[in-house]
This record gives sequence, C-alpha cells and structure tokens, in this order.
Amino acid sequence: MAEHNTHDSHGHEQHGSLKSYVIGFILSIVLTIIPLVVVLNDLLNRTGTMVVILGAAALQFMVQLFFFMHIRETGKPRWNVMALIFGLLMMMTIVIGSIWIMLNNAVAH
Repeated sequence: MAEHNTHDSHGHEQHGSLKSYVIGFILSIVLTIIPLVVVLNDLLNRTGTMVVILGAAALQFMVQLFFFMHIRETGKPRWNVMALIFGLLMMMTIVIGSIWIMLNNAVAH
C-alpha cells in the first residue's frame, strides 16, 4: 500500500495507508465504546451523558472525514472543506428551523 497519499504515474489518486485505516478504525471503536459505557453504567447525570454522547459523535464525525473519506487529501482540500461547511450549515438550518416551527406551532391545551 502507498505510504504517502500522492498521485501515481497514471494520474489516479491513491488513498490512505493501512496504518491510517487501522488508526481510524481504532479511534472509531473507542469513540463508540465511551458513550456506551457511560450510558450502560449510568455514570453521569442526564446533562453529562448528553454532553459525552454529542462530543463523541462530533469526534466520530471528524475521524470518519479525515481517516476514511480523505477530506484533506486532494489537490484542493479547501473546496472539500468549504462544501462540507456549506452542507453542515444547510443541515443545521433545516433541523433547527424544523424544531423551531414545531415548538412554535404546538397547540396548548
């Protein structure tokens, strides 16, 4: 496997090395086990548990992007990051807007 993420002689982009995939896999497993242990053993209160789950999810997202989707390994990584930020902004707008609409249109009894 390629040790460096470069273009080969035919212009095809090579992907990550076995080492980077193993590191990403191990980080993914650890970031899955941490919230699971916290929830199953009831180690924190509700707020602390939610913070651990959301924090692990955000870190898991970053691990997936950098180790498996190779977000920074193209010739122009700035475009990939800008597209990712735009997509996240659109997703957050839809989710937050939907929650806001549902909360403000609730009929009080």
